[in-house]
Amino acid sequence: MALMEITVIPLGTGSISVGDYIADIKQYLCDENVAHSMHDMGTVIAGATEELLQLAREIHLIPFTKGAERVITNITLDERLDLDRKLGEKQQSINRRLRERKVS
Repeated sequence: MALMEITVIPLGTGSISVGDYIADIKQYLCDENVAHSMHDMGTVIAGATEELLQLAREIHLIPFTKGAERVITNITLDERLDLDRKLGEKQQSINRRLRERKVS
């Protein structure tokens, strides 16, 4: 299982705002029942590497269907073979470590 962080930047849209394009991506992920965590600078998705890469391709194409003339997509893929990773586990681990420090 892997984690993918993806950031999509539509260009050539006639506006400096990209919110409508990102809303389309969010809607797509919800419609496809893809578990994800969207934050201010991107989206994190957990899954099998092959599926994540295919999903990245599909997400990358969405702004083109809405008129963007250029799309820059940044992907960070974090894959571990020794653990079955789930969305939010890294945050839980850090929060646990912080709680343990306060107790000591």
